[in-house]
Amino acid sequence: MTDRRGTADDEGLGEARRRLAEAQGHVVAALVAGAPAPQGFDPERMRAQASSLVAKRRGIVARIRPDAAAAAGPDLAAEFAAYARSRGEPPPNYRTDANDFADWLRERGRMPGPPRKPRWWSRFLP
Repeated sequence: MTDRRGTADDEGLGEARRRLAEAQGHVVAALVAGAPAPQGFDPERMRAQASSLVAKRRGIVARIRPDAAAAAGPDLAAEFAAYARSRGEPPPNYRTDANDFADWLRERGRMPGPPRKPRWWSRFLP
């Protein structure tokens, strides 16, 4: 036998999960995409946490692509912050983030193009 209340409870639970997912989406957007802090959150604390997350990403990206960090030089923090703001959301992994940052620097003339692969026949040249 099926209890009718079970169906109503399941629908209420589904609605609660939907609202929770929506609220979590607003928090993530505030932390990584520069959206305003959701109601009930301290905007200054959200800004500080977002800044901390960008710094963490920057440190990892600098370890993965030291050439990009060297190309940015003393402006690394400002360059990476501008790059992070230019994206709606961070890439799916740190390697992609590092490569995208290097491409972003390259587009702005801050980093040389990738080295060309030697031609197969060049090994026969003196």
